[in-house]
Amino acid sequence: MSILVLTLPLASGAGAPEYSFTLSQDGHQPTRHGRATAALLPATGRAAGELVALVPAQALSWQRVQLPPGVALNSPRMRAVLEGLLEDHLLDEPARLHFALAPDAAAGASAWVAVCDRAWLRGALQALETAGRPVARVVPEMAPGASATVLHCAGTPEAPLLLASGLPPEGTVAVLPLSLAALALLPAQAQDEEPITATSESAVASLAEQILGRPVALSSASERALQAARSRWDLAQFDLASSGRTRAMRKAGGLLGALLQAPQWRAARWAGAVLVLAQVVGLNAWAWQERSALATKQAAVQSTLTTAFPQVKVVVDAPLQMERELALLRQASGALAAADLEPMLAAAGSALALQGSPSAIDYSPGALQLRGLTLSGDVQAAAGNALQAQAYHLSRENDSLWLRLEGRP
Repeated sequence: MSILVLTLPLASGAGAPEYSFTLSQDGHQPTRHGRATAALLPATGRAAGELVALVPAQALSWQRVQLPPGVALNSPRMRAVLEGLLEDHLLDEPARLHFALAPDAAAGASAWVAVCDRAWLRGALQALETAGRPVARVVPEMAPGASATVLHCAGTPEAPLLLASGLPPEGTVAVLPLSLAALALLPAQAQDEEPITATSESAVASLAEQILGRPVALSSASERALQAARSRWDLAQFDLASSGRTRAMRKAGGLLGALLQAPQWRAARWAGAVLVLAQVVGLNAWAWQERSALATKQAAVQSTLTTAFPQVKVVVDAPLQMERELALLRQASGALAAADLEPMLAAAGSALALQGSPSAIDYSPGALQLRGLTLSGDVQAAAGNALQAQAYHLSRENDSLWLRLEGRP
């Protein structure tokens, strides 16, 4: 699935803001990155592409709350519940803040809540919407809950940052200046060399190694942006949430794109392709067998016609031509056909002899009309069964009985 990750700027200026962006065609490896205004951002390049907004770690604070039972997580009431639970823990008025619950939150259990400036986030999303680049999801750069502690050094040499995740207790996160004094504020486990993982962006890698006193692995901002975009978080909740239909369509598009592009689905895609190929080959083989069997039957019918009637040189419709040749033989020998008057009168007489005589008889080839006979339903059914054995069909139309040769209109 193609994905474009934008980092929302912390400061909102008067002009058009620039966004740090990372574009990936498969959602895992960065294809392109850079900075651009909303109008100059690259397209995702696919119908199922997704635009994800990344909230910097500095813009978020995190709170752990005990959710009450019986309140739907996506209801407006939950917003009021969170305001009440967090009122004493926040430095700003709750009405000015935006709240978002963790993806694994459940009523009656404890959950992480992301908190940020409401006006800032709303303005950033509306700016992208106005520029024709609506956001599918909003994810945090760093979220709590990780089982292992990771230290990441970011920023610039003038303003280096230390981003810590997976801190005890319960995988807490912290954003601190990159300095020895800030490092001393971390729990003791986070200052040991093992098993802590330390990564850094190249701009502050040497400074990070000096302060941490250990080697650090290089990790680009683009790789971390894609990693954050693959999380289950979506900060666009409550009043910032998209409509249910829009979210469902985006989710379906994302799932389809992942199925078509993600490396973890490669085996499934190969299996599906092999299955489709097997079905196509099997259907073609079955169709070939059916065509072969039909051709064999047609050849046998044509052979029967040309053997029985050698004068037929060109076969167009073997059954019809054979019927015509048989009719010519009957005419030449004077034999009667089942559609002639005498055989039809004989069949009607044998089946309707006890029902009286008709007042009038009309005949056309293959059809005999008998007027003036009135039959009950049971009698007509019995007579019809007897005539059907002789390849005739008996029916009533108005005041007449019709006897027709089967297959004739």
